[in-house]
Amino acid sequence: MENNRPVQEERAAFIAIVGRPNVGKSSILNRILGEKVAIVSPKPQTTRTRIMGVYTKGADQIAFLDTPGLLKARNQLGQYMVKSVLSSVSGVDACLLVAQAGCKISPADEELIEKFRQEGLPAVLALNKIDKITDKTSMMEQISAYAKKFPFAAVVPVSARDGSGMDELIEELTKLCQPGGHLFPDDTLTDQPERVLAAELVREKLLRLLDKEIPHGVAVITEHMEETDSGLMEISCVIFTEKDSHKGIIIGKGGAMLKKVGTLARRDMEAFFGTKVNLNLWVRVKEDWRNRRDILHTFGFDEKDFDL
Repeated sequence: MENNRPVQEERAAFIAIVGRPNVGKSSILNRILGEKVAIVSPKPQTTRTRIMGVYTKGADQIAFLDTPGLLKARNQLGQYMVKSVLSSVSGVDACLLVAQAGCKISPADEELIEKFRQEGLPAVLALNKIDKITDKTSMMEQISAYAKKFPFAAVVPVSARDGSGMDELIEELTKLCQPGGHLFPDDTLTDQPERVLAAELVREKLLRLLDKEIPHGVAVITEHMEETDSGLMEISCVIFTEKDSHKGIIIGKGGAMLKKVGTLARRDMEAFFGTKVNLNLWVRVKEDWRNRRDILHTFGFDEKDFDL
C-alpha cells in the first residue's frame, strides 16, 4: 500500500548565538544539540572562535554559530574575537541574544541590539540562569527594559543547567526557519574538526583547574591524531603558554596538574568519540602569543578577523 502522506517542506536558518561573556551561550548550544560541541567554564571568554552546531528535527534545521562574548579588546586575540562576533551577526538569518536573568542591559548588549537593527535581523532573547533567580520582579523589569530596546520575536527564560525553558526556546527558534532545503546532512552535529574538538577539551580543563590569568594565556593544538587498528585513538596535544613560570604551574608538582588535566580531558574525548583514547600532553612557551599575528594564524585564527 502506497504512503500518500505529503512530504513536509524542509526549512532552515542560520542563527548566531551572541551576548556578553559568561552568560551561558555555549551551555545553551550544547543543551539544544544534546551533545557537547562547545567547551564551557565559569571564566569569561571561554569561547574564542565561532563554533557551528547543527540542530535538525523533522523538516526544520538550524545551523547555530556560537560566538565569543563581546568585550573590549585588549590584545590581537581580543580584536579577533570582537570582529568575529560582529561579522557573525552580519552573515546570518537571525540572532539569539543570551543575557543573564535578573541583570541590567549591558553596553555590549546595546551594541548587539543596534547591530540587529542595522542588519534588519529578527532576534530571540533568552534569559539564562533562571535557576538562580529567587525574586522574579527583577526579571520582569529586565524583560520590560529589553522590550523597549528592540522588538524581539520572543523572550524566553531558560536554564541551560537544568533544561528549564529549553523546549520553548527551541520552538521559538524554529519559527525563524524559512522554506528551503537543509544546509547540511541531517546527521551533522558540528563543523568542528575532531582535532580542534580534542584541543578544546584540553583547554576547557585548563580553564577550570587553573587560577586567574594563566588559562587566558594558554592555547592548545592537536599535533597528532590517529585511530589504530585496534580502535584506540592516539592523540597528542601541545599546550602553549606565554611564560616559563606559567609552564611550571600547568605541569604542577611532579606533573600532578598536567596529569589531572589529561585524565579529565581523556574522559570527555572517549565520551565524544565513542572509543578508548590514549592522550599525551606537552607544554611549551610562546612568549606574548596573543599579540603575535603569525602565531595566532598558526593556531587557526583567521587573519582577516584581526583588524577592527
